[in-house]
Amino acid sequence: MSEEFGPTFITVTDEDGKELVLEFVDSLEHNGQIYQAFFPAETEGENEDDPDNGLVILKVIHEDGEDLFSTLDSDEEIDEVYELFMEQLFADEEEDPS
Repeated sequence: MSEEFGPTFITVTDEDGKELVLEFVDSLEHNGQIYQAFFPAETEGENEDDPDNGLVILKVIHEDGEDLFSTLDSDEEIDEVYELFMEQLFADEEEDPS
């Protein structure tokens, strides 16, 4: 993904009705499922050390001709996909010596 045009942001609503602004990091396909990774967008006054400010992984669900985001179904799925993203992100860093 080119950074030429700047980062991509989305807004999602969590189960408590709170809107979250997320910055797109990367996507991957695993076992026929598309996953996308995001970081919470930093806003003034938020604590950077907050444990909820880590990588957010959502899966893309195709429903009624639309792409929707969904949380992952199990801890095993979360762990597996998280590891795949970490491998992919660190592989990209190793290829880019800048």
